[in-house]
Order: sequence, then structure tokens, then C-alpha cells
Amino acid sequence: MSSITNNDHHHPSCPHLHIFRSTHAFRSLQQCFHITPLGRAAIQRDPHDLPLCGSCLSPHRLYACLSCASISCHLHVSSHSSDHPISVDIDRAELFCCLCTDQVYDLDFDAAVVIAQLTSGPHLSPEKNGLNVVKRRRVEYCNQWVPDLGQKEQIENESIALAETDCDNVPLGLKGLNNLGNTCFMNSVLQALLHTPPLRNYFLSDRHNRFFCQQKNVKNEGINKNSKLCLSCDLDDIFASVYSGDRSSYSPAKFLYSWWQHAANLASYEQQDAHEFFISMLDGIHEKVDKDKPKPHSQGSGDCCIAHKVFSGILRSDVMCTACGFTSTTYDPCVDISLDLEPNHGGPTKPTSAKSLGLCNGEPVSTNASQISGTSTLVGCLKRFTRPERLGPDQKFFCQQCKVRQESLKQMSIRKLPLVYCFHIKRFEHSPVRKMSRKVDRYLQFPFSLNMGPYLSSSILRSRFGNRIFSFDGDEPDPSNEISCEFELFAVITHSGKLDAGHYFTYLRLSNQWYKCDDAWITRVNENIVRSSQGYMMFYVQKTLYYKASEKTRGL
Repeated sequence: MSSITNNDHHHPSCPHLHIFRSTHAFRSLQQCFHITPLGRAAIQRDPHDLPLCGSCLSPHRLYACLSCASISCHLHVSSHSSDHPISVDIDRAELFCCLCTDQVYDLDFDAAVVIAQLTSGPHLSPEKNGLNVVKRRRVEYCNQWVPDLGQKEQIENESIALAETDCDNVPLGLKGLNNLGNTCFMNSVLQALLHTPPLRNYFLSDRHNRFFCQQKNVKNEGINKNSKLCLSCDLDDIFASVYSGDRSSYSPAKFLYSWWQHAANLASYEQQDAHEFFISMLDGIHEKVDKDKPKPHSQGSGDCCIAHKVFSGILRSDVMCTACGFTSTTYDPCVDISLDLEPNHGGPTKPTSAKSLGLCNGEPVSTNASQISGTSTLVGCLKRFTRPERLGPDQKFFCQQCKVRQESLKQMSIRKLPLVYCFHIKRFEHSPVRKMSRKVDRYLQFPFSLNMGPYLSSSILRSRFGNRIFSFDGDEPDPSNEISCEFELFAVITHSGKLDAGHYFTYLRLSNQWYKCDDAWITRVNENIVRSSQGYMMFYVQKTLYYKASEKTRGL
């Protein structure tokens, strides 16, 4: 095991803990911890023995004195003897100083807890399992870019500001898209993408020039009728037309034809699913760009193409053996998250006014909207997505520690946040047993501002392991997650009507004003109309975008 010293402590030292440490060794406490199947540490005790506070007999939030083993609740722990200042939280295995009335940290104590977690299985030690307790590395956060004098002069001389509105005070880029025959699914997604800030900036800054791309294709492949057209080139053409200032509606016929080449199984004038179109379109962009690259690229890295640079994140999946606590961890790239609606407990499927939504001046009040009968919330759906789920007996996984198939718990979390998050709500249910499909018309409440911090892997691990000062499994947190977890809603795609006879349209938020994009028709709407809509796909962008300097420029 790697050595651990107190030379580099991230927390202010407690003088009372320092005095206590001079006569006590925390490493010997390793056998005193109990590890739950989820890997959370607690103080070992008889399961039939219910500890109570010695002062008020309360069973809640108890602390045990490390000097005399007396039990006190959080209300009376500070009044314990001044000669016994250090206690430990029984349920969380965290140190508390009664004199400082605050949680305190000790490297050796946390090391003992982590070792107990790693060695919770029978006959397993960190050395045999190849696991070490590793002190968290210092992370270098990305600094804000400040141009030098030469760059400032170049920006002033060569930059042209993009106007936010035209002469009629209409946001630039707000343009209708003609329906080409059951193509509302395509128009609704294109409207969201045309106003996705990182994607818009990419194309309007000529990062993908369709003329150069076409010349490159002719040079590399020649004139080949069977070669697939470039979706990025067609997107570049749409961006150029939409942001040209011309208010007349645009017909994306060329883009539709190119997409049909990439998704031949969907090439028809029948109504398609907007989410399926979104995924296949991003795959088409990635397929074309990845084909032109000399080396293979990982989608999870976000560096392969503009589609994944904007939308790609990484999900972490932990499968934990309920018998020994062994955890198998996998990482998967994703360009969106599909969420199930919360269970319906009866009641209305859709509120009739802003008041019934628990809104005050268009903003949610402190009441929990998920408590409203028949109402789901996006936050509640995310909590369900990241909470531990017990897998059924038919889904037993092979535990490398037990050497047999065991029942398990599975928990999802977000390892890396994308620049733009797309949340897909599962409104279409398919029953293979009953051989029928139906649409779920239940209302979903979604916030205009969303904090993704609670769903990060670092937050999930912190709640599982406690507030430790170590990293686990060698999995260092992504520094960009810590400073860019606040997101803003800018587009909502909705589906109205029935499963076999529905219609898609998009709500866009431009300059703090909401607009309804219904094919070629654009109308201004109130934000409460957006809140009461049946959201099918929601697009959130990071409030603050940070950049990370490349290795070549870091030393400059």
C-alpha cells in the first residue's frame, strides 16, 4: 500500500484532533467498520442493538466518543466532556470535534475507512487486488482566456459582431422550415440544433466549409454516385441560409435527401420519431468525419467530430455484488439521456394553470412538485436514473470475488458532462406481450435552470463512501465538471396528438423570449405555455463554457 503522510492536508488541522492523535492510532480501527452492499462505511455494531443518545434517548444522527464510547445525538454531542473532544458519526464513519463543533478530517482515519471498504470481501487485501489508497491529485482548473495586445488588435480589425436581432427586432436565425411531407420530426430537431450555441458558433465561424469539403471529397474519391453526401455540408448550407437575414421559410430538401442516404431504413415520407432522427443524424455526422480521419477516434473523448464535441458525455455504471460488495465499473459514451417518467399515482395528467404548477411569477416555489398527484419532474427522473437499482434474479452477474453469479445492485452516474445535454423522455411505450404501443400523455415539469452536480459520479461516490479526501478506483474527477455543472434550457421539442397521428414542434428561448417553431410558422409565446407543454426532448446548454489549453500552448 502506498504510504500516506500528513504533509499535504487539504483541510485545516484541528488542535484537539492533533492532541488526540498523539495517544491514539486510527489504523487499528479498520476492523471496527461495517461496509454496506453499496460500499458505504458505518461503525460496526450488533444489528439487534439500537443505540440511543445517553441524554435524550434519540436514535437519530448519533456520535460515539472515541475515548469513553458514550453515545450522543447531534444536539448533545457538543456538550460532551471537554476531555473527550473527538467522536465519530456512527452511521457515516466521519470524525467530529465536540469543541470545534465541526466535522474534522484525518488522513489515517480516512485511509482505515477506505481500506475497510476495499477489503470488505473475504480473503481480500489491497495488495492482492492491486488496489491502493491514493491521495487525490491536485487538479489544474482551466483559466479564463485573456487576449494579449496583438490578439486584441486582430480581433478589433478582423471581427464582425453577429447581430442578435434584425431590423424588425426579431432574433437573427429565427426562420421557419417548410414541411416536405410528414417531416415535422426533422424540422423540430433542426430548429433546436440551429440555435445550439456551440454548434451555431462552429458553423458560423466557418469551421466546416462545404465548398472545401466537397473539393476534398472529389479529390479523394472522385465522382462516385454511390458515395454518401456529407451531412455537415448540408448543415453548413442551412446555417448560412437561416442566419443570412432573409425571413422567408427554408426548405431542407437537400438535407433530407442526404439523411436518407445515411439512414436508408428510415427513407420514406412516413412520420418518424424525432429522437431517432436526432441520434441517426449525429451518427451520420460522426461517420463521415471519422471516415476522413487517418486515426480512429473515441466518441467518449469528445474530440472526434463536432457532433460529439457538443453532445457527447460519459456515463459510469457500477454493478455491486450484494454478497461481498465487489463493484464492477464500466464507462460508456452517450449523446443524450433517455429518462422514464416517474410512476403515476393517479390524479390529473396535466395542470391547468401556473398556480397548479406551484409557480410564483413563472418560477417554481419551494414545494416539491413531484408530490403533486400525477406529476413527474425532470429532477425526479434524474434521481430515479442515478439511484441504485436491484437487478432481478435473471440478471445475476458473475462476481470476480465470489467466483459465482450473484444478485447485484446497479447504479448509473455521469462521469463527464457534455457542453449541451439532450434529455429524451420515454413517452412511447411498446409492449411485446400485448403487441401494442401507446403514448404516455402525462405532464412533466422541467426547470429552466438545472444543476447537474448531484448526478455526477463524484457526487454519487461521495454519498456512497462519505466525505473522504481520497479518490477511488483511480477515478479522478473531471475538473470541468466541478465548474460547469449549471445548465440553461434553450429548446424544448414537444409531441402533440396520438402515437400514429401526432405532430412535432419546438419551443426556442432566444434573448429571454420564447418562440414556437411549428414548421414554417413562428409565433411568440409566454413561458407558462412552455412550462405546460408535454416535453419530449429538452436541450440544456452549460451556463459558462470553459476552454482547456492544449499541451502545445500551455507552456507559452
